[in-house]
Amino acid sequence: MSLPLSRLAPLLLVFALAACDDAPRFTQAEPGEALSGGKTTVLRSDRNAYSLPAANLSHERRLDFAVGNSFFRNPWVIAPSTTTARDGLGPLFNTNACQNCHVRDGRGHPPAASASNAVGMLVRLSIPDQPYLAKVIERLGVVPEPVYGTQLQDMAIPGVAPEGKVRMTYTAQTVSFKDGHQVELRMPALQITQLGYGAMHPDTRFSARVAPPMIGLGLLEAIPEADVLANEDPDDRNRDGIRGRANRVWDDALGRTVVGRFGWKAGQPTVNQQNAHAFAGDMGLTTTLQPNDDCTQAQVECRAAPNGDGVAGEKEVSDNILRLVTFYTRHLAVPARRDVATPQVLAGKNLFYKAGCQGCHIPQFTTASDAAEPELAGQIIRPYTDLLLHDMGPGLADERTEFAANGQDWRTAPLWGIGLSETVSGHSQFLHDGRARNLLEAVLWHGGEAQAARDFVLTFDAEQRAALLAFLKSL
Repeated sequence: MSLPLSRLAPLLLVFALAACDDAPRFTQAEPGEALSGGKTTVLRSDRNAYSLPAANLSHERRLDFAVGNSFFRNPWVIAPSTTTARDGLGPLFNTNACQNCHVRDGRGHPPAASASNAVGMLVRLSIPDQPYLAKVIERLGVVPEPVYGTQLQDMAIPGVAPEGKVRMTYTAQTVSFKDGHQVELRMPALQITQLGYGAMHPDTRFSARVAPPMIGLGLLEAIPEADVLANEDPDDRNRDGIRGRANRVWDDALGRTVVGRFGWKAGQPTVNQQNAHAFAGDMGLTTTLQPNDDCTQAQVECRAAPNGDGVAGEKEVSDNILRLVTFYTRHLAVPARRDVATPQVLAGKNLFYKAGCQGCHIPQFTTASDAAEPELAGQIIRPYTDLLLHDMGPGLADERTEFAANGQDWRTAPLWGIGLSETVSGHSQFLHDGRARNLLEAVLWHGGEAQAARDFVLTFDAEQRAALLAFLKSL
């Protein structure tokens, strides 16, 4: 029996790569490879694929998941209100519900030219480090902009001025493959207008950040710290050009510096703290971990506005609500991979390894036996990240430090579920500021420690490009 050329070509590519002495030899799927989240993995691949509870979550525990989901999904309101469990929004904020940025628990995107605000993307602010503010830097990782703080809020409650409006414009640059195929990349330029509280510090650093997907956060939190640190190589002792290092960040609950895991620069140590900081920065909601509104001393109306704190000192987001939201965000499941054994996907996997992408996007870990949630313990997971910082070169630089991360450093983004990103989120914009309009553009923006891998990809012909993308879309 003969195969049509369209099916024969990827198969021949698998065997050709397997014949190379230095190429991995993936000629079939690895055992359990499709189950990216181990026993927590869910099998749906539709637009709700990111919004499902861990597959091994019991019926009783799914009740807490559902309640946490309701506080994640439904809008918060201005205080005072009869809806006391959900009041206290603002005075300054970016959105009134977590789900507005993480639509269906997916990926945010830059604002469209016609958008009135930048829901789905926020802008971090800071000024260069000042030695006399060492304690501030230890706790926050940055020195806040004196008037606008560490995050620009483009919305506000009545009587309070929003901090400003955010726009993105782009210029084009072209990258050529060895076979002559050209790809146009877009370089973003951030514009902040209608400043509500006067000019910013002349040395303000800006960093646009789209909302990342929510899947698998509890599993990433459950990776043993020793396993994360085992992949550090700041001095490039193995001479592979990769110098990963962990960010060291402040843990509000422990009151000390620990390894960071979450956020575009690994600036948060735990899911719970990530949530508390998002409540404060994105919606102006207080918690025990973040007890103050995000108003600076210069923002008089903001500081004078009513809040939703209880008369007995309860915060706007109670400890129980924060617990439920953390339970929800820890247990959002990773969807299973698709087509893991097809010749084209296997060919793309070989190319991924041959380019050296797995040097940062480490495929597999085993979660700790004493994970914070029993469902997440002892799972073989395939997140394709090392959770470490890497210098990604000047093309992606925001020139903004964050704890130990410098202006060219970014945490390796997990790749699990990325093939369903467009299905879930309705767009295919990637990287920290959404500049890449598809996965190939995202690959071509890699520089710094990933420059050699990116340059190797530029040698690919059309068939190899299709195979690499087929592999990424299978994740």
